[in-house]
Amino acid sequence: MRSKGTYLFPRMERVIFGRAAAKVLASEVERLGAKRVFLIVSRTLNMTTPEIDKIVEALGSHSAGVFDGVAQHTTRQGAIEATRAAREAGADLIVAIGGGSVVDLGKIVTLCLEHGIADEDSLDGFAVHVDENGHRRIHSFNGPTVRMIAIPTSLSGGEYNAGCLVTDTRRKLKQTFYHPKMMPLAIILDPQLLPYAPEPLLLGSGTRAMDHAIEALCSTQGNPLVDATVLRGIRMMREWLPRARENRQDLIAAGQCQVASWLCSFGLQALVPMGASHAIGHVLGGTCDVPHYLCTPVMMSGILAFNAPNTAEAQAELAEALGQPGQPASAASRRSANPWGCRPVCTKSMWVPTGSI
Repeated sequence: MRSKGTYLFPRMERVIFGRAAAKVLASEVERLGAKRVFLIVSRTLNMTTPEIDKIVEALGSHSAGVFDGVAQHTTRQGAIEATRAAREAGADLIVAIGGGSVVDLGKIVTLCLEHGIADEDSLDGFAVHVDENGHRRIHSFNGPTVRMIAIPTSLSGGEYNAGCLVTDTRRKLKQTFYHPKMMPLAIILDPQLLPYAPEPLLLGSGTRAMDHAIEALCSTQGNPLVDATVLRGIRMMREWLPRARENRQDLIAAGQCQVASWLCSFGLQALVPMGASHAIGHVLGGTCDVPHYLCTPVMMSGILAFNAPNTAEAQAELAEALGQPGQPASAASRRSANPWGCRPVCTKSMWVPTGSI
């Protein structure tokens, strides 16, 4: 039971769900008074689907350019390249259309534009660091004046966070960059975009959203609003993700999965610290190029078991949300992966989406 704490409201104005991205974005651009809209997009979405062309057409004269050179894990080099293109385009609004790496790139570009960053080394003074006592330290600097809108095409939920992860490939180091104004002004959830996600990404990003929910629920710095919201998100993802996988053209299921991701990510909005699953995943991503969504199903069961003595009440609620009341949450988490079409790797407690590796 949460007896004391704080809820922090994000610097986000709206989430628009269940509507076509192109029309909604055009309306948002008009609302914000933007004139030069720069798109950072998934190359696969840009090259193999009509969706980016639809958006460019809807923007008309407000479209200032498209950048699709987005690397997995969002690299510093990619940030500098995208910033250069956005600066040359005279961008006054960034729109990120794609998965987590695309959204993170959009966020770091807003920071680079604000501070005139033109080379990788200049990012060093802006990264969050951990001091000798293990506390996170966020540098004080001006937030972006060129803001962004996010249109996600997967379910991980990183767009609901004011921070982003960027990898320094020279040092094999993934770092966090944060400012409240790096939060998207608006997030547009278009169910028609989710069917383009490959099945491993659909399942893996849905699992990653549940990771956000589980770590917020089990955090010592959570709050009642976040707890109630992420539990609802877990229930929805458990119900709707298998349906979205079974019929990739079921737009009702796709839309409900997007709403589930939004709810699962509520802890990110409120700055509830994530736990060991995220910390380990960030290290493996930056150092070994392991996709985040492969880490969650492998590690979460063990992490829940390790933390069970300290998070018993939260884990009981989690097991119930996973449809297995009275069971250990670690076992419920492990079993929940199997109906989603997962297979064991190394031991019976480790599951990854079929076809992911």
